[in-house]
Amino acid sequence: MSRFFRQVGDSDSDTEDSDEELLISDDNAAPKPAAKPTGMSRFLRTAGSDSSSSDSDSDSDSDSDEDESEMSAAETGAKKKGRFLRSDSEDEDSEDEDVKRVVKSTKDKRVEEIEATGKVMDNALKINDWVAISAEFDKLLRLVQRQSNAAEPIPPFFLKTLGSMENSLNAALTREKEAKKKLSPVNARALNSMKQKVKKSTKEYEKEMYQYQADPEAFEHEFALHSQPAEAALTKTKRVKKVAESGSEDEDSGADDRFTTVGKGGKVMQFTADAIFKTLKLVHDARGKKNTDRGEQMRILEKLLEVAVTPYQRIRVLLALVSSRFDYNSSITSYMPIDLWLAAEREVDQLISVVARDSAYSVQENTEDYDELLERSPATESDGIVRIRGSIISFVDRLDDEFTKSLQNIDPHGTEYIDRLKDEKVLYRTICRAQAFYESSQQQEPLARVIMRRLEHIYSKPDAVVTALESSLGSSEVSPSVTLASSTTTSDLVHALCIYLYKADNSLLRTRAILSHIYHHALHNDFYTARDMLLMSHLQESIHSADVTTQILYNRTVVQLGLCAFRCGLIKEAQATLQDIFTTQRVKELLAQGVHQQRFQAQLTPEQERAERARQLPFHVHINTELLEAAFLVSSMLVEIPLLASIDSEEQKRKVISKPFRRLLDFADRQVFTGPPESTRDHIMQASKALQDGDWEKCRDLIQSIKIWSLMPEAASVKEMLAKRIQEQGLRTYLFTYAPYYSTLSLSLLSRTFSLPLRTVTSMISKMIWNEELSASLDQSTSVVVFHRIELSRPQQLAQVIADKISTMAEQNEKALDMKLGAVSGWGDRGDAKGEKRGEQTQERRGRGDRTRGSLRGKVQHSGTRGRGSRFAQGLGNQMAGHSSQRAR
Repeated sequence: MSRFFRQVGDSDSDTEDSDEELLISDDNAAPKPAAKPTGMSRFLRTAGSDSSSSDSDSDSDSDSDEDESEMSAAETGAKKKGRFLRSDSEDEDSEDEDVKRVVKSTKDKRVEEIEATGKVMDNALKINDWVAISAEFDKLLRLVQRQSNAAEPIPPFFLKTLGSMENSLNAALTREKEAKKKLSPVNARALNSMKQKVKKSTKEYEKEMYQYQADPEAFEHEFALHSQPAEAALTKTKRVKKVAESGSEDEDSGADDRFTTVGKGGKVMQFTADAIFKTLKLVHDARGKKNTDRGEQMRILEKLLEVAVTPYQRIRVLLALVSSRFDYNSSITSYMPIDLWLAAEREVDQLISVVARDSAYSVQENTEDYDELLERSPATESDGIVRIRGSIISFVDRLDDEFTKSLQNIDPHGTEYIDRLKDEKVLYRTICRAQAFYESSQQQEPLARVIMRRLEHIYSKPDAVVTALESSLGSSEVSPSVTLASSTTTSDLVHALCIYLYKADNSLLRTRAILSHIYHHALHNDFYTARDMLLMSHLQESIHSADVTTQILYNRTVVQLGLCAFRCGLIKEAQATLQDIFTTQRVKELLAQGVHQQRFQAQLTPEQERAERARQLPFHVHINTELLEAAFLVSSMLVEIPLLASIDSEEQKRKVISKPFRRLLDFADRQVFTGPPESTRDHIMQASKALQDGDWEKCRDLIQSIKIWSLMPEAASVKEMLAKRIQEQGLRTYLFTYAPYYSTLSLSLLSRTFSLPLRTVTSMISKMIWNEELSASLDQSTSVVVFHRIELSRPQQLAQVIADKISTMAEQNEKALDMKLGAVSGWGDRGDAKGEKRGEQTQERRGRGDRTRGSLRGKVQHSGTRGRGSRFAQGLGNQMAGHSSQRAR
């Protein structure tokens, strides 16, 4: 009833009582008998005194919950007045009392905001405004993600909105196809964008959607139960405050601000050194239970740490406190808050300091049973060593994992990522202190684990970063035996750590240690040492059976080895090393630097996708994939272009070395118009065409103009090396292409054309003649190359035609035989280099065919002008049958 339609006999107290009753929780819903006041306090003043000032009225509002019964009793005895019979001050007071403040939790605000966003989307859906729907849907996803980060369940309203939005999208798409008047371009793009967003969100929340659709009422009931403990805790806190405040009658404003930590039933908790173990047991028993306030547990343990006296007490409290820090965030997807992480790191440091300072105390994972409620000291133990059950290495592992998880979730292009990365120095110091403790206590298994953690922080870092990390050990009172100060270089430090891990019993640690060692050698351009270690370890034979993280480390090591070969100028080795990973077309996924979004992603379940995202490496340890692709394509260009120039027949041209490069080159050849190069691929493809035409200077300029080389260490020397290799391969390509048109060619002309020393030109041509790539000879007296050319006679031409027909007939015959015998693989798969095992009869038939075809083609093609191409296609250094007899003739 409005206040303008009250009767004269109605009082404001009735309205106020009804309003206050709506704000009282369920626990206080029962009416309380009105207690007769023994004396007048500042809360029991008369109506005139209550209306005297707004300050006293605001005080009475703040304490209305405690004195509700007394206020109602006092007001009932007073004379009831109508609204028009009140004074001005009383009217102002009543208007202030009509407005009640409702305190809502953050969780309730977030749920209400989600529902409000859903209603805005429904309104926009009525007018077919997909731009507004898309913006509000993004906001809705952010709110739900914030809900997940707070370890709270998904609201049923969101799942209901997601399901209805999917149906509305399908209906809108159907109408759009049938409608004559299409949507505007902006609205149509927003519609298509919403289709992708809803599809992605449906896949992400597939499990929750299935549970909600199966039984919506049960899902909503479970969500309501999860939200109920917070309200109960709030009511319980109010009741505890009442008990604490009702102890004194004469209260002042200073007493209202003092709070006392209370336990179950409102009893005040006392923190003393004698009751530490009992309190620890209570905290331990409450750990993991539902409705346990983890923040309150951490505050209790912090106060226990302040009152701890003996080392045993401090160790026990620190073990419990660090565990409670890690238990605070139970969500797998979100990372630990940074302030909690820093507090846990300080407490782990403090724990290591306590056990390292006094060798009579030792923290071990496996100990004998002991009474946790009794004080222990070295005097009470038989051997004088107090062994406490705990695991420092588990704390170190968790600190490192949470640090990595935080870097995965922080935007790498912002300042927050840089600030977070500075904490690695503190973490590295803690790891080294843990290593020093395990060295002193001679615990071999955790010592190997902590050394592996230390190695993972430095094996892929430049020397300057490793020096900065090691500098943090100078201020520590506990330091390991192996440091950068004791070792002369970072390579010696990594070598000393790896040597210890090679002696460990854990095979996984040995595998990761040798891969890290190889990576470090490759990073410092020691290619031959890294290659020999990789080949001698035989990891390429057993890496498929290792865990996923070790396979990722293996892929990163192989890629770094290929980059090392490229920086050292070993083009063929770089191309062969990088080819395997680029053939898969999943470079980012194999290096754990991104999740593949196309066909491979469709095969993953939501759980597998979350696990794969959790394995992603932080941004600062990524290997630049664009730089990697540039190195691979340039290496393929310098290997493939001379090979293409040396081959005659189309059949041999189909036998490619680098399929990714050949695919890009064929696509570039099919382009009708080629504009200026923009991307790295465009530069390399145009450089390849220039190298094919013999224009090595244009090729060099295009390759050196690629901006990505600036990210490679020693970029100037790398560009100089590439210019030299382009000159050499340009000379080889020129000789292969134009040899049939020359009878003799001056060495000095070649030297001037390709800007190479005469000695280098002579050496390269001699090597080509020796490897039977070039049918020529050197005339030292005149300094020319004499090309040998023999015209084919009519019988030789007929013999070549017959040889081709016989080889085709043999291939068709063997293909038909394979199909009749039920072989799965086709003829095109028989010549691959994968080392597949085949039957003895098939091998024998192929051997006879190869020997027949090889002898016929060898004798005929050598007499032609381009016979060198067939030999070069089989690989450098191979000898073909019939060559020696032909030369003798």
